[in-house]
Amino acid sequence: MSVFETLESEVRTYCRSWPVVFDRATGSVLYDENGKPYLDFFAGAGALNYGHNNPVLKDAVIDYLLRDGVTHSLDMHTVAKRDFLETFRDVVLSPRELDYKVVFPGPAGANAVEAALKLARKVTGRESVVNFTNAFHGMTLGALSVTGNSMKRGAAGIPLVHATPMPYDNYLDGRTPDFLWFERLLADSGSGLNEPAAVIVETVQGEGGINAARVEWLRALADLCARHKMLLIVDDVQMGCGRTGPFFSFEAAGITPDIVCLSKSIGAFGLPLALTLIRPDLDVWEPGEHNGTFRGINPAFVAASAALREYWTDDTLEKSTLAKGEHVHRVMAELAEAHSGLTAKGRGLARGLRFPDGATAGAVCRAAFERGLLMETSGPDGEVAKVMPPLTITDDELEQGLVILAESVAAVAAGQVAA
Repeated sequence: MSVFETLESEVRTYCRSWPVVFDRATGSVLYDENGKPYLDFFAGAGALNYGHNNPVLKDAVIDYLLRDGVTHSLDMHTVAKRDFLETFRDVVLSPRELDYKVVFPGPAGANAVEAALKLARKVTGRESVVNFTNAFHGMTLGALSVTGNSMKRGAAGIPLVHATPMPYDNYLDGRTPDFLWFERLLADSGSGLNEPAAVIVETVQGEGGINAARVEWLRALADLCARHKMLLIVDDVQMGCGRTGPFFSFEAAGITPDIVCLSKSIGAFGLPLALTLIRPDLDVWEPGEHNGTFRGINPAFVAASAALREYWTDDTLEKSTLAKGEHVHRVMAELAEAHSGLTAKGRGLARGLRFPDGATAGAVCRAAFERGLLMETSGPDGEVAKVMPPLTITDDELEQGLVILAESVAAVAAGQVAA
């Protein structure tokens, strides 16, 4: 461990929760260098929806590399990119009657968000963007400006401006009608709210605590944006690519965002890839006006195309994800009934168990790690134990992990693990 502690920055995070050296991974299991297995309820923070070293995706990438396929290409035309765009159009966009153009903004979710914010301001000529309480959209300055977490915002070192937070669904515990404050500010010329260029939202807030917005709330938000000529940006970086069941997390609400941000599992194999999907009439970029060196990581195109063909030409994965998610919810609800102060949250295979405080949730995740299960916490105070396994996890593996979760909750409740 010494080289990590002496040479790597103090900014490292996940390794502090899981202090082992990992060596191999397959499916839903990681192995440390001594061969000990750890069941994965983390899935690369949502980047590994299809599991570790998925054999279908691995074969596609290896075959591409062995034939000396182009690896790096900026935004040049390549066979791999063409195949991805055609597959994405035919498998994802056309069946859903979605008419988007694709921006390749850079390798990560924050790049997709930055491109969305920049384009929204360019199109509308407005500066302000509305975000929501407990949102997380990335660590670059633009993405941080629309992020809620005070610790992450504080690291920016400069004022984060031109963004206004509004209450997320149920933030006020149902005590006021949806969007009452937002609507009043928009209608009142004395409110001080500049006309927003856009509203950016996660349909399920992952890092914010597995907060799932009601479909009615999302529909009302889309209507509000349309009436006030604000672009609706859905950040589907973590919740897209099937995490909530459908390919896009907004499908259940029946809305069509103006802009969609994708990353994480769109790269399918843990390879970096990000997309910003935009309505065709919003494509007002000048050539080179938004660019970056790593926009064309062709092995990611290859893996993404293989994943779309393997998992999204029918609804098998979607149905499986929804069924597994309901099973996780039932187990969590039983735990909440057996232990006071707990609440089950989430949608699809993005699930959370909220504890009274972050110390207790952290203790449960530590106890799970000691029993061979990887889980992280989320929420403003780390009070939610988060369950996000690969979508391809087997029923037996899922059950094994849920048993460990129940044992860990019981151990902490009994005082066997210090909070």
